[in-house]
Amino acid sequence: MRFSLSHILAPRQSPAQFFAMARALGCTDVEIRNDTPNVVGTVPAAEVKAAAEAAGVNLLSINALYPFNVWNDERRAQTEALADYAAACGAKALVMCPLNEGKPVAQADLVAALKAIKPILVERGIQGLVEPLGFPVSSLRRKADAIAAIQAAGGEGLFKLVHDTFHHHLAGETEFFPEWTGLVHISGVADPDVAVDDMLDAHRVLVDKRDRLGNVAQIRALRAAGYQSPFSFEPFATEVQELADPQPALADSMAWLREQVGA
Repeated sequence: MRFSLSHILAPRQSPAQFFAMARALGCTDVEIRNDTPNVVGTVPAAEVKAAAEAAGVNLLSINALYPFNVWNDERRAQTEALADYAAACGAKALVMCPLNEGKPVAQADLVAALKAIKPILVERGIQGLVEPLGFPVSSLRRKADAIAAIQAAGGEGLFKLVHDTFHHHLAGETEFFPEWTGLVHISGVADPDVAVDDMLDAHRVLVDKRDRLGNVAQIRALRAAGYQSPFSFEPFATEVQELADPQPALADSMAWLREQVGA
């Protein structure tokens, strides 16, 4: 399995420290963020690019453009700034997340946003990774709806999906779209008491035998259907983020997943 790491899991590490940890774990792919930590807003793109090149890691994406499906002048400026940064630091894609505040967004508005984003990404040679969010309050919960919008916007090839194992489970999805999937985010939920509809980012930990999301089954299904890109660790729980040294815990999770998926 080809693993990647999202900087969300070790927000106290500098990019250079984070990239070095990735390589120590055998990973050559990483994701940086514009929130936790806000690498985009605090570290010059040239510095990130140099650190990635020195460590020998690929910058898969910047996470994330939000809310990409609410298009206005502010969103255009935000998209251009993030795409400029991605191009300058060498990131290959921009993760795009929908409005997640309990307000619906019409499919026509989703299509219009994708059409507006297209030339911005094309001009800079950046791919768009649409990530449906499975929360009940999300305006785009299911991958099939995202694919329909991409097709309506004429965005095939430019836009791919992020399959997030957490959001796939929350949305109650059963269908996999490996040919549309550019990246997979993985995290687990171990809390035995929280109901599915009440699961939040704060519940997302490293995947182990306590996992309630069916990560192993999801990964097996994706691989069997032909998905060959990275599986990127994206735990949001503070118990992971505050680890003094997350490397041993990550190594354990990777080993467990390899064993279970291959069993």
